[in-house]
Amino acid sequence: MPNITENTGFFDFVQKTTEKYLTRRKTKNRIKKEKRQAKNPIVDWIEAFLWAAGMVLLANQYLVQAYRIPSGSMIDTLNIGDHVFVNKIVYGPELLPGILKVKSPVKPKRNDIIIFENPSYISRGPVFDITQRIIYMLTLSVVDIDKEVSGEPRIHFLIKRAIGASGDRFESIDGNMRVLFAGESEWVDEAEYSKARGWNHNISRIMQEDDYPVLIALGKIAALSDMSLSAPEHLIEAASGAANLKAVDLHAHEKARLETLRKAVPGDKRYSALLSKHRLGWYISEGRVFPIGDNRDNSRDGRFFGPVKESRVLGRGLIIYWPIWRIGRMS
Repeated sequence: MPNITENTGFFDFVQKTTEKYLTRRKTKNRIKKEKRQAKNPIVDWIEAFLWAAGMVLLANQYLVQAYRIPSGSMIDTLNIGDHVFVNKIVYGPELLPGILKVKSPVKPKRNDIIIFENPSYISRGPVFDITQRIIYMLTLSVVDIDKEVSGEPRIHFLIKRAIGASGDRFESIDGNMRVLFAGESEWVDEAEYSKARGWNHNISRIMQEDDYPVLIALGKIAALSDMSLSAPEHLIEAASGAANLKAVDLHAHEKARLETLRKAVPGDKRYSALLSKHRLGWYISEGRVFPIGDNRDNSRDGRFFGPVKESRVLGRGLIIYWPIWRIGRMS
């Protein structure tokens, strides 16, 4: 026969223990509720705001960041004022804004739309840079305190298309890019190569083929002006259509100017050295990519500042999220 007294004692113990636990939990919940009721609603709002801000900063810094397109260098792929999300984790995020980028096994490859630090950007100091980037991230690219005296934004980051990878060599013929791939012997038209690969982005050109004789004439006239010489009538006539130019291919203009100067002063090695940069084109060394804007005649890109280090590439273009009629994947 079971011992009734022992069983009764066990059940009493369980009952008392349960009651103590429930009473203690009820007391704790009541205290928490009283604390919440006693808390200043402003403090409560501030705590909620700081928590939300922290989540936004973490997401922007390490996962996906919002950017606003400041110029027309990527038209028609990206328009001025488009708000976009960039994948920050794919190439390795920075531990802090502008500080110590984590290495990633994934490297930027040809045709990726990439965001990177502007090589021409002059920093106002690490404190300002970090403050600016935090505000920019918190407001999802709406507020940018980094502005010129005129009120125009200072371009800290650029978004371009990576058209070249390590080992490639590029040259520009009347504004059209040609590429010599590593180990190959024949130059390939970049637009034709992109089409063959099924990359359907539009390469926008403002200048027309007929504009180049005018541009070359202007370059020669500029060289004569540098030497304090007057331009002959045939050059003045050839440049008469300058007012109709909608854009200027600065590389073609500078090449024509330097060729004229070198012919006039063949002993000056400065002109030969500067001209060689335009004749030889751009070589993409190991660990770098060549970023170019899709709007070829209105883009300050790798043709001006050269290939960019992979470690300076912060992310890959993901989607356009605003305006609403532009929502879609970047490609």
